[in-house]
Amino acid sequence: MTSPQDTHRWFSRCASIGAFMVPGLALWLPSGYSYGAVLLLLATLASAPLWWRRPAPRAAWWLTAAFSCMAALWMLDVGATWGWGSMDRPVKYLLALPCIFFLMTFEPRAAWLWMGVAVGAVGSGLVALYQTFVMELPRANGFTNAIQYGNLSMLLAVMSGLLLVVQWKRWCLWQRLLLASAIGLGAAGSVLSQSRGGWLALVLLLPVCAWLLVRTTGQRRVYWGLCALALAAAALSQVPAVEQRVDEARQEVQVYKDHGDGRSSVGQRLAHWRLAWQMGWDRPFTGWGRAGYTDEKARRVAAGLAHPVVLEFGHAHNEILDLFAKRGLPGVLLLMAFYSIPLAMFWPTARRIRDGAGKMDKESLSLCLVGVMVPLSYIGFGLTQVFLAHNSGNMFYLFMCPLVLAALHERRTRMGCPRPL
Repeated sequence: MTSPQDTHRWFSRCASIGAFMVPGLALWLPSGYSYGAVLLLLATLASAPLWWRRPAPRAAWWLTAAFSCMAALWMLDVGATWGWGSMDRPVKYLLALPCIFFLMTFEPRAAWLWMGVAVGAVGSGLVALYQTFVMELPRANGFTNAIQYGNLSMLLAVMSGLLLVVQWKRWCLWQRLLLASAIGLGAAGSVLSQSRGGWLALVLLLPVCAWLLVRTTGQRRVYWGLCALALAAAALSQVPAVEQRVDEARQEVQVYKDHGDGRSSVGQRLAHWRLAWQMGWDRPFTGWGRAGYTDEKARRVAAGLAHPVVLEFGHAHNEILDLFAKRGLPGVLLLMAFYSIPLAMFWPTARRIRDGAGKMDKESLSLCLVGVMVPLSYIGFGLTQVFLAHNSGNMFYLFMCPLVLAALHERRTRMGCPRPL
């Protein structure tokens, strides 16, 4: 007969494997970001009697509130276009909720999550190299579109860089080589995807990474790491594919300014942003809704009030403006809460990164920094893409946030420290 300890150990192993699979398989396989999530959901349902009545930390309830509010927001689209296409997104948000409480009961070890991040970044680069130089695709896209692929690849590379810098002394030689490879290959995946939004997000991420590292560690080697990051970013800008894409962006902006031509990649984004801004202020408290947004766009194009290119996409290529047009200011506020709650939960305060004796714990610091990078990167990605309109963007956010939170709580509990929230 299985003992309660064996049962707990089995489900904890499921949580740890899921923590590896979510980032580790995200870009390796078609719908790879879903495999870990499915494992966690199955384990959640199977273990429901064990976690259902157990008290959960306050942070789990805050995360549940953020996910629930966004699920309710997406449910507003169901009434006009009933079907799986409209139910897909809210259902995933609702199914993620019990997984939060499962993870807070059977908390995964951070080591599994770190291995998954590194393997995911390495895999994304290898797939990009294969698609570019063997399959001869013009842009690496993995098994999703090039923008989603390149942005997630860049995020995994940044996470790997943080792990390498913060816990340098902990890693043995093969782990350092793995993380260094993850940085290089993750960045290669982004470069070969030619997704400029990820490079724009990097401009936001690197200064915050630098400031947080200096603020929390104050160690000299951090400055050397920051110099290396700056040199890597400078070198990245000189890669022919990157330089060409940046030059194209400049030219497209100028053409749109001079002639109002929205047929280019940048031009159609500018046309979308302008229209979404106007539509949002026309109905600032209710928005037009998903169906109404599409209909109103068609009306304005027919009346000559918008460029025809806006009819080619169902979103505004900007997360905030898209919700502003469709759901007004309330939708924008919910999106801000969706980003801000995880950002506040993971912000590296002294209570979260120091042990009972006041000494810094590098594992806790790494978890906080990686947690901060998730919402912060999505804010950056959302400047030029509606990242949450895609399955990969939703699944990665919905499961990385609770995984990092659970691993952080597991670490604090094992050290005998007060839980961070």
